[in-house]
Amino acid sequence: MKTGMLIVNYNDYSSTKKLLDNIRSFRVFDMVVVVDNRSTDDSLKKLKKLKISNFSVLEMKDNLGYSAAINFGSKYLIQELGECNIVVSNPDVLITKEKDIKELLSVLRNEKVGAVGPTILEHGNLNRGWKNPSPLLDSVLNLPYLHRFIRNKKMMYSPTYYSGDISQVDVISGCFFCISSKVLEQIGFLDENVFLYYEENILSKKLEEIGLSCYVNNQTLIAHNHSVTIDKSMKKIKKYKAQKKSQYYFHVNYQHANSFEKFCLKGSRYISEVILSIYYFVIDLFR
Repeated sequence: MKTGMLIVNYNDYSSTKKLLDNIRSFRVFDMVVVVDNRSTDDSLKKLKKLKISNFSVLEMKDNLGYSAAINFGSKYLIQELGECNIVVSNPDVLITKEKDIKELLSVLRNEKVGAVGPTILEHGNLNRGWKNPSPLLDSVLNLPYLHRFIRNKKMMYSPTYYSGDISQVDVISGCFFCISSKVLEQIGFLDENVFLYYEENILSKKLEEIGLSCYVNNQTLIAHNHSVTIDKSMKKIKKYKAQKKSQYYFHVNYQHANSFEKFCLKGSRYISEVILSIYYFVIDLFR
């Protein structure tokens, strides 16, 4: 089966170019597509000047979010390649070996696997997936600083859980994962109602609905310069609000939050926004 790579770019030509140079010699990819998510800088202009074989640049007419960009690029790859495997990536990743991609794709042959991701190195820490939180747990995690004491205990798997070649997890990171076009079509593609964040959680629930799961390949390692792309483009409070809007949508539509849980999600979000707004104001004042 053919394989396409899909990179979503937004105002980050330099990272996208580095990744393209990184994979230029990889024969595993039959086509590489960059979806420019309506960049406001000169990213699109620069991308269109690149001379790379089997490479296409697609332009979104409007920035409708990460999921919409993935869907747009995936449908193009399916149109060009037919049934295929799709490797989705943020621009700010580093793939050390082509063999890692091949090993990830081999996991997709397992009939229980809906999507697979690698072990991801982010600023010295390993990200190997996490558990889907309940609405009440996420309400508590919304509160500043409290989440530091709870998140690892309640949402992370024990390191010993990853002792085998692959491990089933609730959620894999959206910064880099592999999925087949057939599975994407079965789940109706990604949910475009979230602009940013919680795409991975929603994907995991969509896969669950058709009897598939997310897996992590413990033998592959990919580095991710986490949040560099988005931090260039979004202020912290705006970024936080986008995350919490997606959080609420996820819990209402996929975790079926009841009235009390909705109240807790909204209340904890409001408290957090007030505290963080004051904090960032003070920080900026003394810079």
